[in-house]
Amino acid sequence: MLDALAARAAGPGRITVFEPSPHLWRGRPYGPDLESVLVNAPPAIMSIRHGDLGHYAAWLGGRAAEHLDPLLGEPLVPRALYGEYLEHTAETALAALREAGWEVRVVRSRVTGATGAGTRMVLGTEDGQRHEADHVVLCVGGGTPPDLYGLDGAPGFAGDPYPLRRTLDRIPSGSDVGVIGSGLTAVDVVVSLAARGHTGRISLLSRSGMLPHVWQRPVERQPRFVTTDRVAALHRERGTVALDDLVGLLRDEIDSAGEDFAAFTAELLAAETDDPVRRLRAQLDAVDDHRIGRRFLQLTAHTVGPYAWRLLPAADRARLRRRLRTATGVASPMVPVNASILMRLFDSGQLDAVAGVRAIEAVNGRFHISGDQGRRTTAVLVNAVNPAPQSIPRGAAQLVDALAADGTAALHPDGGLASTDPRLHVIGDLAAGGSFITSSIPAVAFQSARAAAAVTAASDSGRALSG
Repeated sequence: MLDALAARAAGPGRITVFEPSPHLWRGRPYGPDLESVLVNAPPAIMSIRHGDLGHYAAWLGGRAAEHLDPLLGEPLVPRALYGEYLEHTAETALAALREAGWEVRVVRSRVTGATGAGTRMVLGTEDGQRHEADHVVLCVGGGTPPDLYGLDGAPGFAGDPYPLRRTLDRIPSGSDVGVIGSGLTAVDVVVSLAARGHTGRISLLSRSGMLPHVWQRPVERQPRFVTTDRVAALHRERGTVALDDLVGLLRDEIDSAGEDFAAFTAELLAAETDDPVRRLRAQLDAVDDHRIGRRFLQLTAHTVGPYAWRLLPAADRARLRRRLRTATGVASPMVPVNASILMRLFDSGQLDAVAGVRAIEAVNGRFHISGDQGRRTTAVLVNAVNPAPQSIPRGAAQLVDALAADGTAALHPDGGLASTDPRLHVIGDLAAGGSFITSSIPAVAFQSARAAAAVTAASDSGRALSG
């Protein structure tokens, strides 16, 4: 948001950033942590400047060669280094804003109240201070993992794995470790345990047992049919866009490449029943596969998907939600270097994936896991369940309640917060109306550019912005 404002804003004005956490600009995922905790996507997907896919790669410069994933052919840096990119970009934006005549300050306090009554919005912080603004932008992130089994406070339970440096320091190297979940956060935990030489058994514990897909090497070809322009044209022509229309566009894309659409869809759906280890091996073997189907689905899920989602009938959105685990596994794959580490651990027998988990209880210093595969116990449990998109982060719950009570925003029936006041802008997974796929960096950059445009379209004098 700051970078987008710096590109558009002419002074004077005033920006106040409210941030109580110790690591400015990095958010929860990109603070200082282990070298094994990697950015999970190629550089072009991680640029935070809308319309400039090379922004992050340019900042990374010569350091890219030090972090090359030989399977992917792309640099994959530690998340803490990506956090340095975010910090540098924010500080550069602040300097540019100050040069343009903006007054910028950072308040290290949480916002707990808000009202839109009167000509300006008024925010209240937990230290009892009041702050006025013409526009308010919520950039609060996705929150922390939900405690699905009520284990908070149990000895040996890590409710939030990040930073992994802190969490894994508390785990004896020979202990059995259960990891709740089998998505990207769970992959981070397993890979980091392996990097530290953990010798005990590691179990991925989940309901589905499904692992994320594996990134494939990027290709030069770009979508010609599954584009925002084509979806918008369908909407103009018909007044609606159905899921079958989107499937038809993807079919055209795959047909134009001379590939088998039926085989592609069968392979996708097989993820729901395939053995996860067998599938992981096949995914690693397909990193260099020339076929475009999965690559284009991953790309368009984050580029075209957020726009198309809002046009779909409720019944079609419900159909997609029923494929939640499959869709997120495809849209947010793991990087090949991590997939190869998991494969090695599976082959050695140190790692296993337990599907059909129904209950986990803390009993006499151990955790009892029960489900479709019977019962087992473990000494240590790490919670790697990701918060659902559009869920309300605990740290922002009081503020969200205040905005809803004031009528400045409304809680959406499908989750998230919808602004009902043009002075309030919501960015990221908290924004209502988004799909069930966690917002990508490009999606957040687009939302920020849109919010910056709305803010700077206001009067050129006397603006005050809070975020």
